[in-house]
Amino acid sequence: MLKVFVRRSNDVRYFTSDQALELEGLREGAAGWWLRGAGDAHDEHEVARVLTSTAKSAVVGYDLVFAAPRPLSILLALDAEHASTIVSLQRHAVRGALSYLEEHALVVRDRRGGEDRQYPAHWERVISFTHGVNRHGEPHLHDHVLVGARPAEREVVLDSRALFAHARAADALYRTSLRFELARRTPYQSQRTFAGGDAIANLDEGYRALWGGRHEARGEKRLWTRHEIVERWRSDRERYEPTFQSVTRIDSPRTLDEHRFGAALEGRYDVARRHVVEAWSDAAITGDDPRALQANIDLLYPQLANGRGVRERTIGVSQARQSLLVRERGPRPLNGEELERWCQRSRTRSGAERSR
Repeated sequence: MLKVFVRRSNDVRYFTSDQALELEGLREGAAGWWLRGAGDAHDEHEVARVLTSTAKSAVVGYDLVFAAPRPLSILLALDAEHASTIVSLQRHAVRGALSYLEEHALVVRDRRGGEDRQYPAHWERVISFTHGVNRHGEPHLHDHVLVGARPAEREVVLDSRALFAHARAADALYRTSLRFELARRTPYQSQRTFAGGDAIANLDEGYRALWGGRHEARGEKRLWTRHEIVERWRSDRERYEPTFQSVTRIDSPRTLDEHRFGAALEGRYDVARRHVVEAWSDAAITGDDPRALQANIDLLYPQLANGRGVRERTIGVSQARQSLLVRERGPRPLNGEELERWCQRSRTRSGAERSR
């Protein structure tokens, strides 16, 4: 899940003081890692340079928190062999989601001359901090991505409306990347559930009850060593009670779940590219590669390509669903080459009908 928090202070000691030793040996490098720029991730002055603003704005930046689905975090405590891979694919998914935000949500507004225009922008420095536990010592894999309010080479702050408008699409891309990479790089399979969450196939739900992540009190922040947290999780497992409730592994063709895709657009009167990205990401039940996914969307919806900010072009719901073509040709493939053939067959059929 992606949550966007507004930062009005450049005090970054919360991040620089936590070396996230609970993930020591599982991640590449330190807890802090640069997506853009370079420097000592433990130096608060160096990290604070990420938070840029203007004299007129009280907002200095944003904390983008990418939290892995709880079942995925639980695997950190259950499978030492694949734990490092899980941390790696977390960072990979974060990088992909941030790229989407920078390409489609990062804009600045210019209101001069009586018109309101928006222009693309980019961040000069971006840093993220990967943590593996919550305040109660439960497995909770998440990243804090710090970005500035004023983009590089701009004199004004970014349009926050666009950042929040695209957050749901970025979140969906992040989660679909996790599902895709987990199946590709580990023996596990993560699936999008009908309830709107993500579940690991054949993972007993008793573990989610053991490490539920919900507590009445927030708890005190504690800095765990790797040895301490491993012992804590081992002790926790002594209280584990199986429930035998879990999702079953899916061995199906790599196609879009058209029912979920269509349902995600229900109730809308217009559809922008960000809505298609969100619906498509969630309808790829076992995940998809974010770059390939967006290329497929641009192939099917060329009129929505290059959409940015809150002023994206829109189409109607029926046009977005492509229901007639889906009924004729079946669910849309997730593989790019297969999707191109799917589109070509549809164009060939339409051309033949028009020539009669």
